[in-house]
Amino acid sequence: MGNGFIPGEFYGRMKRAIVLLSGGLDSAVTLYYARSRGYKITCLSFDYSQRHRKEIKLAKKLAWLAGASHIILKIKFPAKSSSLIDKKRRLPKRGLSKIKEAGIPSTYVPARNIIFLSYALCYAEVLSADSIFIGVNSVDYSGYPDCRPDFLKAFSRMSALGTKRGVSGGRVKIETPLSRKSKAEIVKLGRKLKVPFEYTWSCYEGEKYPCGVCDSCRLRSRGFSEAGLDDPLKS
Repeated sequence: MGNGFIPGEFYGRMKRAIVLLSGGLDSAVTLYYARSRGYKITCLSFDYSQRHRKEIKLAKKLAWLAGASHIILKIKFPAKSSSLIDKKRRLPKRGLSKIKEAGIPSTYVPARNIIFLSYALCYAEVLSADSIFIGVNSVDYSGYPDCRPDFLKAFSRMSALGTKRGVSGGRVKIETPLSRKSKAEIVKLGRKLKVPFEYTWSCYEGEKYPCGVCDSCRLRSRGFSEAGLDDPLKS
């Protein structure tokens, strides 16, 4: 598979899915989970002027390795909406015990998953995809409101009401296979699915090596440690 757009007719009657792929650990495991379920996959990644493009480059690699087509969409969020976009804002570097207690962090990008899922829903209708896979997690996460199960249920209900497919009696299922899993369970699932962890990136910084102290690095590190595995990015 290349990285171009592949029309829905190409896949005939096989199950099809849209996978939201950031290049991070959770989205990579979600991609390989969807593949293990027999779906023909189109991955969507977003270039929204985030602090670095390392994840996008790795998303391209992951999609290729998984045999999926890959589309990168360039969109724009307000410049000062998040520390993931505004390089002048400090990134949160909290201890694990404080991540959930400290409320919504500065890395929250307003309505990001609503926007990402809306694009995915559009492509699902065009490609006649049966499902949209998103690697959200509500156990070991940074407290983003658009990662919660209640939000995903509400979006699913909205999509049934606001799409041609929905009002015609069909549906596009929103799949969240990692929602209730700890980071260690996600790592173990990834190992079982043979996810190439060396091509994933979790750090909020885009340097040669992970910083090891941002929220995302801390959660990833604990996940590998509790799963009894070495993180290849630390070797």
